[in-house]
Amino acid sequence: MSAPLLSNVAARRVFLDRHALLETPQGPADSPSLLALIERLGFIQLDSINTVARAHDLILFARKPRYRTDDLKRLYERDKGLFEHWTHDAAMVPLSYYPNWQMRRTRDATKLRKQWRNWRRDGFEEQLQTVLDHIGTHGACGSSDVGKGEKRGSGGWWDWHPSKTALEYLWRSGALHVVGREGFQKRYDLAERALDTDVWARNEAPSDAQTIDWCCSGALDRLGFASSGEIAAFWAHVTATEAKAWCADALRSGDIEEIEITGADGTIKRGFARPDILTDQSIQQSATNRLRVLSPFDPALRDRKRAKFIFGFDYRIEVFVPEAKRIFGYYVFPLLQGERLVGRVDMKAFRAEDTLRIRALWPEQGVAWGKGRQDAFEAELDRIKRLAGVSKVAFEDGWLRPSMHHQFG
Repeated sequence: MSAPLLSNVAARRVFLDRHALLETPQGPADSPSLLALIERLGFIQLDSINTVARAHDLILFARKPRYRTDDLKRLYERDKGLFEHWTHDAAMVPLSYYPNWQMRRTRDATKLRKQWRNWRRDGFEEQLQTVLDHIGTHGACGSSDVGKGEKRGSGGWWDWHPSKTALEYLWRSGALHVVGREGFQKRYDLAERALDTDVWARNEAPSDAQTIDWCCSGALDRLGFASSGEIAAFWAHVTATEAKAWCADALRSGDIEEIEITGADGTIKRGFARPDILTDQSIQQSATNRLRVLSPFDPALRDRKRAKFIFGFDYRIEVFVPEAKRIFGYYVFPLLQGERLVGRVDMKAFRAEDTLRIRALWPEQGVAWGKGRQDAFEAELDRIKRLAGVSKVAFEDGWLRPSMHHQFG
């Protein structure tokens, strides 16, 4: 029997809806509204690069234009609505999900001891109790407050001093909890002191089987449709084998079905979805025509292969590419309009000059950059500059570039 077929238009609409990008961005950015949005997305990736705004701020701003950076800090530090931990990378996660990280913390406790010992973080295990005792006595601290006298390098993850490594290990494995940040530096406290008793209680944590079900079910609901590998990668808690087994069980029980999804180039891929996917209300809803700047770490773009399949948008962040080998630029922002990714822009806020400088913009192939699209772009820049903390926008000479046919390896 043939599987239900999801057209490319339908796939785009379902995908955009699940990532809160189908509707017009609007509404308040108070703590309840932000928390509801983050629950809908699952988590918000953190990143320190601030050429225009940090990734987590731009992710929220793209969906809530009233958002300002203090709103997330308030939800996190004052209202205690979020916690920090890892998915595929560092992330902010709704605090109600904390028990579902117990499997990850337990697995990290074993995995990281071996990995970090092998990566020459010499002596970090000998500092574990010392760090716990220091925080127990002195309260929440940062990495600069521990390991006095220890050798310190450049500050990169590969060059932590042993006590910094101990802090990170104790956080990742659950003994410590990040309670806030000063600048972008984490502050750690004892988990049992930082968390309410009902959140902290380990005996209330779900079993591994329950966690795997929660992760896989929640991933599929937030992706709309996915392969077992994409389901495993969403939270990065479960293994590919565990996700594959979950899909097989859910298929037998009728909780999911196999479907076919049409890519931007007409190719067909198989995946899984809920049985009612073809009648999903998002399929009947056209996307807003609002042009939006997306973070390179936006959840809609995190899986580059998926974005290329659905939208035909081939994207790579070139931060770690030598300048001479970059195709576009150091930190280039994708542009979403309607149901298409219409271009990418290289821009940077020069705060000392109070100016957002537009260095280059490349429309995607087949996208006409006429007056209407330029007006929409300038309207978005007018919004973005306020988030970036500047009051002016300047277009550098030759900023509008021709479309390029490119294929990242």
